[in-house]
Amino acid sequence: MTYWEALEVAWEGLTLNKFRSFLTALGVIIGVAAVIIMLAVSAGAEAAIAEQINALGANLLIIGPMRGEPRAARNFVYEDALAIAEHITGIVGVSAEQFSSQHVTGEGVRLEDIAIVGVDAAFPEVRDYPLADGRFFTAEENDRRLKVAVLGHGIAQDIFGTESPLGQTVTIATTRFTVIGVMAEKGMVGDTDYDGRVYIPITALFQHYTPSHMGTNRMRTAYVKVEQMEEMDRVIARITTLLAEKHGVNPARPDFSIQTQQEIISMQEATTATFRNLLAWVAGISLVVGGIGIMNIMLVSVTERTREIGLRQALGARPEDVRLQFLFEAVVLSLAGGLLGVLVGVGGAELMNRLDTMRTSLVPASIPLAFAAAAIVGIFFGYYPANQAAQLDPIEALRYE
Repeated sequence: MTYWEALEVAWEGLTLNKFRSFLTALGVIIGVAAVIIMLAVSAGAEAAIAEQINALGANLLIIGPMRGEPRAARNFVYEDALAIAEHITGIVGVSAEQFSSQHVTGEGVRLEDIAIVGVDAAFPEVRDYPLADGRFFTAEENDRRLKVAVLGHGIAQDIFGTESPLGQTVTIATTRFTVIGVMAEKGMVGDTDYDGRVYIPITALFQHYTPSHMGTNRMRTAYVKVEQMEEMDRVIARITTLLAEKHGVNPARPDFSIQTQQEIISMQEATTATFRNLLAWVAGISLVVGGIGIMNIMLVSVTERTREIGLRQALGARPEDVRLQFLFEAVVLSLAGGLLGVLVGVGGAELMNRLDTMRTSLVPASIPLAFAAAAIVGIFFGYYPANQAAQLDPIEALRYE
């Protein structure tokens, strides 16, 4: 029996009970679709994370105190940012940041636990964060600790609605600030709601909202925007030398950390890779379950068709021919399920993306991977029933009722 003849006989056997064949292949369909969709979800999550992090600013260095060292937090002060701006070349600017959480009132509206972010005048340029209305405060206003505020887009709407907030006042805790600008709408980046913040001069935050025991000039983060990507390593080395000298520490073991956007993206990708591996295992289990279903049905089919097998053998079919026929039936079932699973997986991933239920990005390699997995499942789980059929004794098979 040739391979083509074996395939024709296998197809005839499967079409005798179409609905049962479909139900048998359903496990493979679900498994293959799950592989494609889950890899698409993982790739989409990675792409979204990269876009969000890059949206924080291009060519950006993020400098902060080394975690786990209390002394490091005390040493990391606003003067460090000023020193970087003064002594380091090849940078666009430096933006220092410190945070507080206060209630904000205005126009009879009271908002609780609002993030008050103390920054300096370079913030919009360094962070690539434009204004929607008004202006940002100047370096002179920051130096003079003036009580001026720039509202996040959402805060402006919550307090003033459609009315222009420019020139209006808001009270942060017990201190009144004049609104001079509104930031452009940015939304959520990671777990941070940029529209739900109020930006004030960092010197004003030190004066009004920093407890005396914490020090009046301690900052949480400094962002440095580098002019050229090629200059990143040189700028990092210069900043490391400068801050190590200011803090009196060994440059090889600094009490501060410097990260690039790419390093943060890589860390996030490592997290999503773990998630992706977990999803792949879940999808793999679905394929195995589908394979067990194929084996089960094929064993039932061998039992039901015992007399047919005996008749084929009596007419000259060799054990290898019988084995090939039933193995082809299992493989055809699995490949048909794989093909339908690919269609369902690609369609499902695209539908999720279009409905904005979840960001997905189809991984082209997942299609041949899933299809190959379906073929392997068919061969692996179909071989045992096929071998059982091939080993039937022709005489006993013909007597079977």
